[in-house]
Amino acid sequence: MSGLRKLKAWALKHELNADNISARISASAVPVSSEACRTCSDPCEDGHGEYPSRFTVDMETQMLGSVRPFNRQVLISTGTTDWAREITSTSGSLAAHVSGAYHKTAVPSSARSDVPTVPGIFNASESSGISILNGSHASVSDDHGLETVLIFPDFVMIAGVPSSPQGAKLLCETALDPRTPRILGSNGTTFHTWVLPYSCVITFCSHKRRDNRCGISAPKLESAFTDALNRRGWTVDTQLEHNIDPSLEKFPGTDEEKDAHVTDTLKTLQSAKKALILYNSHMGGHRYAGNCIIHIPNGTSVWYGRLTPHEVEAVVTNTIEGGLILPPLLRGGVNLSKPGCKTLHDW
Repeated sequence: MSGLRKLKAWALKHELNADNISARISASAVPVSSEACRTCSDPCEDGHGEYPSRFTVDMETQMLGSVRPFNRQVLISTGTTDWAREITSTSGSLAAHVSGAYHKTAVPSSARSDVPTVPGIFNASESSGISILNGSHASVSDDHGLETVLIFPDFVMIAGVPSSPQGAKLLCETALDPRTPRILGSNGTTFHTWVLPYSCVITFCSHKRRDNRCGISAPKLESAFTDALNRRGWTVDTQLEHNIDPSLEKFPGTDEEKDAHVTDTLKTLQSAKKALILYNSHMGGHRYAGNCIIHIPNGTSVWYGRLTPHEVEAVVTNTIEGGLILPPLLRGGVNLSKPGCKTLHDW
């Protein structure tokens, strides 16, 4: 298979040189690191969890560009780590209802003509599509028929969403309209919306029924990230912290005051050293397992692939704490282009 992939890469003129990839994304105003992705010896002497010998991934074709543009990503509570092969075809699921209820709405392009474009690197405002994933988090609602969804790049959680066609329709109308620049709560509904109380949300594809490699890589990556973050003084959760503060629906001020409140909250959270680690369903590109998404409060989402526990230290140091991309691991991402900024964490 690798021979065929090499032929495909040659025929399609894939870029595989790490230095050229780094130069290309740097030209697109993406803050990059020149540090090595792997910081341990090979073979590893640091005790990092190894993938089994049968775990092989596509190392021959271009990984950058394997992320399709979307306006928002929806991560739906399920409380499990594996799902039916096609989550949007699972009868009665909120994923299926949202997929059926969502209708694309044309949005004006805000592309910057002065910044070269790179496939897979896009601004959320330039797309009207959505990415629908199931997540391992449990709903914070006492009613088992009500789900809790996380929405990125808004970095919010919405509780009390009925797993029904009506619930999905209301979610699409109040929170997923691409013409809405930021989710500020859904007044007039029974939804409760909070800013996610974390400095970053890290998710791994664990969709074993879609590809066994994802079921193997996710727990090993979770262990490696948890260890690396804990050693740096971070707190790591694997389930949602239940917010006790008033939801955005109950905010007493104007929409302008609420918007400022959300921005101030997100900026404060960015330095709190608190992470949420979750598993998610198939996100595309399983041939590049392990797959990881890192969401940060200012609306940036980094998609990494071909990730093993050996690269986790570098990801934590450079990307999560330093706000810099490791080009050899990059599949793409949301709002990565930041003209005039030194790191992804800049606003």
